[in-house]
Amino acid sequence: MAVYADEKQRTFTLQTKNTTYQMKVDAYGMLLHTYYGEKTDNSDLSYRIPPDDRGFSGYAYEASCADDRLSSDLAPQEYSCFGTGDYRISALRVRNENGSQAVTLCYAGYELSRGKYSIPGLPAVYADETEAETLGILLRDPESGLEVLLQYGVLEELDIITRAVKVVNRTMGKVVLLKAASMCLDWLSGDYEWLTFYGKHAMERTLQRTPIAHGISAIGSVRGASSHHYNPFAVVCEKDTNETKGLCYGVSFVYSGEFLMETEKDQIDQTRLICGIHPDDFAWTLEPGESFDTPEVILSCSSEGFGKLSHNFHQVIREHICRGEWKNKRRPVLINNWEGTYFDFTGDKLVSIAKDAAELGVELFVMDDGWFGKRDDDRSGLGDWFPNEKKLGCSLKELGDRIVGLGMKFGIWFEPECISEDSDLYRAHPDWAVKIPGRKPNLSRHQMILDFSRKDVQDYILERLCSVLASAPISYVKWDFNRSICDKYSTSLPAEKQGEMAHRFMLGLYRVLDGMLSAYPHLLLEGCSGGGGRFDAGMLYYSPQIWCSDDTDAIERLQIQYGTSFGYPVSTMGAHVSAVPNHQTGRVTPLATRGCVAMAGTFGYELDLNKMTEEEKVEVKRQIEVFKQYYDLISDGSYFRLTSPQDNNCVVWEMAAKDASKALISAVYQHVQTNCAAKFVYPRGLCSDASYEVSLTDLKGDKKDRMQKQVLTGAALMRGGLRLPGADSDYAAWQISLKKL
Repeated sequence: MAVYADEKQRTFTLQTKNTTYQMKVDAYGMLLHTYYGEKTDNSDLSYRIPPDDRGFSGYAYEASCADDRLSSDLAPQEYSCFGTGDYRISALRVRNENGSQAVTLCYAGYELSRGKYSIPGLPAVYADETEAETLGILLRDPESGLEVLLQYGVLEELDIITRAVKVVNRTMGKVVLLKAASMCLDWLSGDYEWLTFYGKHAMERTLQRTPIAHGISAIGSVRGASSHHYNPFAVVCEKDTNETKGLCYGVSFVYSGEFLMETEKDQIDQTRLICGIHPDDFAWTLEPGESFDTPEVILSCSSEGFGKLSHNFHQVIREHICRGEWKNKRRPVLINNWEGTYFDFTGDKLVSIAKDAAELGVELFVMDDGWFGKRDDDRSGLGDWFPNEKKLGCSLKELGDRIVGLGMKFGIWFEPECISEDSDLYRAHPDWAVKIPGRKPNLSRHQMILDFSRKDVQDYILERLCSVLASAPISYVKWDFNRSICDKYSTSLPAEKQGEMAHRFMLGLYRVLDGMLSAYPHLLLEGCSGGGGRFDAGMLYYSPQIWCSDDTDAIERLQIQYGTSFGYPVSTMGAHVSAVPNHQTGRVTPLATRGCVAMAGTFGYELDLNKMTEEEKVEVKRQIEVFKQYYDLISDGSYFRLTSPQDNNCVVWEMAAKDASKALISAVYQHVQTNCAAKFVYPRGLCSDASYEVSLTDLKGDKKDRMQKQVLTGAALMRGGLRLPGADSDYAAWQISLKKL
């Protein structure tokens, strides 16, 4: 049993394998947060909350004569409200029928159930009755009748707690939600830092570690997507926390749209974290009887550092977010023609690339942008999802059949949420584009946004996509989204509901994705938004892999994939070997290094194999053999960050089998150094008393670089360390195999 409700003490205690989370209803109905951390028993931990009386922090009217009154401005609250005495950042803010913004929430009951709650129209963690329990706590405003249902899903074995909120208008009038966060989390004490992951297009999820100081700090997005710029995943930690020790808390927002994560350290050194939909673009009207569901937050806590915390998130995403046939099925090694040809291709050219790829062991050919409508550059054609048979020189079915005839699968690129002004669809339906009447729209990549908040737009796009998928042997789709949203306005919404457009857009996107996958359940979907602009747990509910970044440079990818790994498993990271000089940086790196880095992901190629030498083709064939050999270990093993690219010349990571039977260690030198010191790393996840054969993996196929095998114990490797081969040139890479004897 993971959820304990003590009606006498009025406490609710959530127990996972290694952690405890507790709430308590106080004498005046306020739901207090008493504890979240290392596992303890079900004792009432509210003794930790001092009933202080501080100046300029008021208290409830009912408590005016009490000795134990507690101000909402000081109390660690489970779900904080704006306007009635808590002056810190808040989770809920409303505008009532009379124009006031005050709301007070008091405890009104609870409900327990087996299994995991779901959220209508939104992605969420799923689990059956043997894997999870659900706690619902009902709060009500005694003055207005507004109700808030706090929902908790507890996956005990995974150390995972999920949170979501349903707001129900039980008042007699209209209520406008101005902010409805998915969670509030308060810490009574502690001097914390937080890890956030910032970036830009082609350099996403760079780790940033900063103190949580007095005042408010925040990350978020108002771009219509979770964005390249800040990822909706963060970690709060004690100051001495590292990969293997220290207390830390992870927060992952299961949503692909606009979000806000904010922290505040208050007047008495308490820390609060709020996470939810960004309120700047949000105002949702609830008529009497209507309800609103927030997206979900995934929480986890680790007292064993960032490594264990990452493993918790990796497992819940692999097993309880990703769905469908490709959740655990081996993904095909693919080749994408984008950097090989860009828009300049014919069907014969694509088949020529596919033929070479098939001979080397590539299993899936993906045709990228440029196959439809009038589309020879990025200025026209988006929205016209009809194959350009003149350009291809054949029908889409004929092209697909030729690719499949080579023994490969056939994939295709779409960008369904965007539209070009120079398109038949725009000429027919200009009102379907997102733009404000009377204003010229802001363009990006020469394109506009289709209004996915409209059901007629959703229905049209879904019909078009399914029509294309039915016309050819397509087994993979790359779903792209290459601009941020601004000029937010929907012609289908009245003026007073324009604040609903951004969230309705996301609900529409999720509906189309769900409809397409329901119609084509065997389809492998890869998410993309100019690379990693929508890399979040929400998209992973539909696409088990996401193109990690448009930056394919192997050395840049070390940092991108490192940051991504804190919250997301390797099996979700789209990573390819691209041509040199690299198209983004101009850097020239060895083919072996590019292969080594891409193997820390779904693995594939993004180049024209016709332009490779015979020696390079032999190396490509060997890379594919190595990846297939270690596929299960890479996709499902425990991932360890052994060094950081931010403070180490040699970037090292490890994948270890969960039963400690084997491991694969990869190392890439960012640049060569003269007369450098020996480099030791300390593997993890091994059996101390077992012996392991240590050998260098042959990445090139020529076996010239093999080192002599060694046999070392797990204890020796984990504590004495493993000495890495040195680098005799920039960007040298090594893979070392550990096999239990």
